[in-house]
Amino acid sequence: MMTATREGMTMGPLVAAIDQGTSSTRFLVFNAKTAELLSHHQVEIRQSFPKEGWVEQDPKEILQSVYDCMERTCEKLGQLHIDVSHIKAVGVTNQRETTLVWDKETGEPLYNAIVWLDLRTQSTVERLINKTPGKSKNHLKHKTGLPISTYFSAVKLRWLMDNVEEVAEAVLTHRAMFGTVDSWLIWCLTGGKSGGVHVTDVTNASRTMLFNIHTLDWDPELCRYFGVPMEILPKVKSSSEIYGSMNSGSLAGVPISGCLGDQSAALVGQMCFQDGQAKNTYGTGCFLLRNTGVEPVMSDHGLLTTIAYKLGKDAPAYYALEGSVAIAGAVVRWLKDNMGIIRSSSEIEKLAGEVGSSYGCYFVPAFSGLYAPYWEPSARGIICGLTQFTNRSHLAFAALEAVCFQTREILDAMNQDYGVPLSQLQVDGGMTSNRLLMQLQADILCVPVVKPSMPETTALGAAMAAGAAEGVGVWSLAPGDLAAVPTERYQPQINTEESEFRYARWKKAVQKAMNWETTEPVSNGNGTVD
Repeated sequence: MMTATREGMTMGPLVAAIDQGTSSTRFLVFNAKTAELLSHHQVEIRQSFPKEGWVEQDPKEILQSVYDCMERTCEKLGQLHIDVSHIKAVGVTNQRETTLVWDKETGEPLYNAIVWLDLRTQSTVERLINKTPGKSKNHLKHKTGLPISTYFSAVKLRWLMDNVEEVAEAVLTHRAMFGTVDSWLIWCLTGGKSGGVHVTDVTNASRTMLFNIHTLDWDPELCRYFGVPMEILPKVKSSSEIYGSMNSGSLAGVPISGCLGDQSAALVGQMCFQDGQAKNTYGTGCFLLRNTGVEPVMSDHGLLTTIAYKLGKDAPAYYALEGSVAIAGAVVRWLKDNMGIIRSSSEIEKLAGEVGSSYGCYFVPAFSGLYAPYWEPSARGIICGLTQFTNRSHLAFAALEAVCFQTREILDAMNQDYGVPLSQLQVDGGMTSNRLLMQLQADILCVPVVKPSMPETTALGAAMAAGAAEGVGVWSLAPGDLAAVPTERYQPQINTEESEFRYARWKKAVQKAMNWETTEPVSNGNGTVD
């Protein structure tokens, strides 16, 4: 195989990854032999909030950001004298549950993408729960591993079919295609209306509530329950196989051969291939996944059972227990954009570091209700324990602590479900560059926190899956061949009693945030009732 050279140094084949997240899109290129990140480009993505609780993105902006990132990264590789022809495969990893419907004849989106955080389906969820025996949100859990919640794609799709005329019309005339972000991107990148491939992988499919995690296929009974015609669904594939090839641009002809929802990709990128290994990703939200092997473990403590990965057509599916927190990095964005307390996200570490404690101030950022382990859409954000002494530095500190406390709640639930306590937590994602946050996390969990020095593990996981696919075969996932990653370790530094006291106060604050929003009619302030 030809090798790329960089300043006289021999380099193996390269693999690229599209990482389409909630707040940004990235395109990254890795050396398949060393896992070294060679070049990347990132573009921010706009979110719109048309009504309270609604979160949308423009599907065309998402797609354009992918093209922009790919072309800019290819330019940067040229400046490094690296030939883009050495890129042998592309992997895709994406924000999960975000729901799109488009017209297969025109290729046009029929509505904005409804983002995973969106709460407009609360009444849809209540209606669905009320028609279950015993009015249980866990009614479909035995098949899906998930509670009925605003979080998952099926309820968003149901809302689109009920409320958007263009979507309802396209479904009736057999022109509608449904997909999560991975499906939309792969369809567009492989040709769109001119022969694009309509696929998803098992990890993304397992977040729709339409997929049976035991049979690994769309479930006719679940589709009937939500009233979703199966013809609009993508074909479900493994996370590592050739789905199709790039149709245009600098990488035309390169196979797209890896696909993983972002949290599964991070699990792969952190090399958590052993039963019991876990990672936590700190992005817009916070997601803790623990590999449970080839058998799904059902949670009794509010966690999700999801598919971790299936690395090849004939490879077994591995499962994970997952705890999802809706608001992590988003709380920093809120302090910046909504409150003006900080000017840039990086400033929060300095601000919180000035006080070293929240002085009894607790912040529960339940902006989109509470996810794991509560699944309480009626909760709302609350800041309590304020005194005349409290200032913006204490609030910044409380916001960082909130991320750590939410993670602690999930880890406690996971230890109960799994039976074996976690001895250390592997971490990744944008917020891990905040050293104060990482130390706080170790203190609040009372276990070491281990961070890889290359934080782009989500993209790395997608690249590994793409490079290892049959027919590409440039990346070996055999345990002996995986490059050891240098890490930083944060050891707990406070005593356990202090940690437990703060955690108990946090739990008290969470109780105060519950049952805030009800679906009873409320006056909207101008004399009429919503």
